[in-house]
This record gives sequence, structure tokens and C-alpha cells, in this order.
Amino acid sequence: MIIESLRSLYNRDLNKLKAEIEAYQHEENLWKTDKNISNSAGNLCLHLVGNLSHFIGAQLGNTGYVRHRELEFSLKDIPKAELIEKIEATTIIVDSVLSQLPEEALKEEYPLVVFEDKMTTDFFLIHLIAHLDYHLGQINYHRRLLDLHHE
Repeated sequence: MIIESLRSLYNRDLNKLKAEIEAYQHEENLWKTDKNISNSAGNLCLHLVGNLSHFIGAQLGNTGYVRHRELEFSLKDIPKAELIEKIEATTIIVDSVLSQLPEEALKEEYPLVVFEDKMTTDFFLIHLIAHLDYHLGQINYHRRLLDLHHE
């Protein structure tokens, strides 16, 4: 039951992420920072893709994905089309892993200690969707503030 809800929410919000990235009218603005905005939308997108590919794909789905977290924040000027491909691939991986996860696995301990204490898999999957949505909101604001329409 909860797995179907999680699949639906991850699909919905990864598609929202894709729509936000697609909505940038000026591709170079994906990589803009400003005053107290230290992370660009492009870097937040890379961070979300890396985060979900690692914590859901590699850890729960044994995809073999190797995360390079520092690059999520240091890479620049990746083409918008490539970011969209990464989001689409992540959406497929997340849905595939969740669709194969037995319901009883949700109450089991997540295989990594990510925070200070051990946690159940369902707790962490709910945390990860909240993390996705937190950064999705930042990307939405970034786009509306920094993807200015030049007439």
C-alpha cells in the first residue's frame, strides 16, 4: 500500500523536477548563483539525481551506481538536455526499485546509517521525498528569480 503511494509521489515530483528544468528559457541561467543563493538549479538537479540514484538505486536496487557527491555541486554548464535525460533515467530507476521492493522490506532497517541512528526503510524513503520536494521548491524559486526574461 505505502509503496504504491511512494511510487506515485516520486513519479509526480520527479516529473515536476523535469518540468522545472525544461521551463528555463535561458539555458545558461540554470547555472546562475546570486548573493545568498549559493547553489544553482543545475547543481541542485545533479544533487537530487545523485541522491536518489545512490540511496534508492544503488542501496535498495543494487544498480551499481557510484555517487560522486562533490561533483553534484562543482560541475557546471551541463546541457539542459543532459540534465533532463538524467532526471528521466532516475525516474525509471526509482520506480523500478520501488515496484520490486516487498512491503515487508519497508519495516526493515535501511542498509546504511545516514544520520546518527539506524532507521527503517520506509522512514528514509519518506525523508528522501521530503528532501526532493525541498530542493524542488528551491529550483522553482531560483527559476522565477534568476531566469529573467530579456526583451
